[in-house]
Amino acid sequence: MGILLKNISTLLTLQGASAKGGRHVQEEDLSIQTNASVLIEKDRIAWVGPHKKLPKEWSRKKNLKEIDMKGLTVLPGFVECHTHLIFAGDRAAEFEMRNQGVSYQEIAARGGGILSTMKKTRSAKVSELAKEGQDRANHFISQGVTTVEIKSGYALNLKDELKMLEAANTIKNLRTICTFLGAHALPPEFKTYEEYLNFLGDKVLPVVKKKKLARRVDVFIEKGFFPKTESEAYLRKAQEMGFEILIHADQMSLSGGSDVAVRLGALSGDHLLQVSDKEIQALAKSEVTCVLLPAADLYTKTNYPRARDMIEAGARVALATDFNPGTSPTQDLNLVGLLARLEMKMTLPEVIGAYTVGAAHALNLQQEVGSIEVGKSADILCIEKDWRTLFYSVGDAPKKAVFSRGKKVFSSL
Repeated sequence: MGILLKNISTLLTLQGASAKGGRHVQEEDLSIQTNASVLIEKDRIAWVGPHKKLPKEWSRKKNLKEIDMKGLTVLPGFVECHTHLIFAGDRAAEFEMRNQGVSYQEIAARGGGILSTMKKTRSAKVSELAKEGQDRANHFISQGVTTVEIKSGYALNLKDELKMLEAANTIKNLRTICTFLGAHALPPEFKTYEEYLNFLGDKVLPVVKKKKLARRVDVFIEKGFFPKTESEAYLRKAQEMGFEILIHADQMSLSGGSDVAVRLGALSGDHLLQVSDKEIQALAKSEVTCVLLPAADLYTKTNYPRARDMIEAGARVALATDFNPGTSPTQDLNLVGLLARLEMKMTLPEVIGAYTVGAAHALNLQQEVGSIEVGKSADILCIEKDWRTLFYSVGDAPKKAVFSRGKKVFSSL
């Protein structure tokens, strides 16, 4: 049975932004249509256009379910391309410590940070992690997210990293992309980063691959964390196994993460606070998506990425929450978009493009999601307000409906 969404006052298809690969997104690239309809067949977009041009063969179909959108604004579902959704416990005490001037690296050296969450996550059951994860996923869905990336990396051993990925793979009602981030911090069982990376590459990645628990591998290249040379060797090994790769890059120092991302053809370099003109130009000439995470920068009281320079150089930019218990304990997309506009000088069309087409590229899903085009997945957000009110008011929750793969998964209308 087909579904026809009709009486759409304003439809943002993002077809122009998609055709440009998510680069230099301007208002005309939102490809706005008025008085439009969207036809869904099974879980795919079958037709898009002005309602008066609906093909006659569809208008005559007896099994076509028509849904009157009553003048709503419609756009692609948001793609949340960088999260640490699965974990146990919280790190509220460390938030206070950072407010009192203790650095992230110093907290980690005291056994806090990622290692603090590691202890709680290792002791949690799969069912507990899955339930918490689904609750968090539901909150993303309620904001219009139809695709979410979920990283492991808070267990740092074979058994419990697999447990995290198993929990992530149970999440329902939106598309999930799982990433193995065993190289998040050095666990106490290992003395050197090289020893631990060899363990991950030789013992853990083959199991992750065999069980099909993740298709991507991430690593935190940073001073005090994983060094550039050893990380590059690990990522090459992951690529040889067939994994896609990405990198937590140049967040707290210029540690070479973006260089490795460009050289190895990573899907994305994430954070990128410390990059210079040289790295920006290299990223702009590559297919690496620059995933920017301003909520984390707000929480850690750091400078914001040079989004304006990246965009003008021709780089593709994506936005995400970096939701995690330590450095970005928020799932608020409005906050992320507002910070991008205020602190990173991004225009509203650029923010919308970054949370759809750009983020889709970061997950290698650009042929599947990010825009409303024939053949793509029917991942659709319908809102009561004008599109210009997006990423404008923190805490604002306009009435909406969310379709994931053609199925309505949320509605407050």
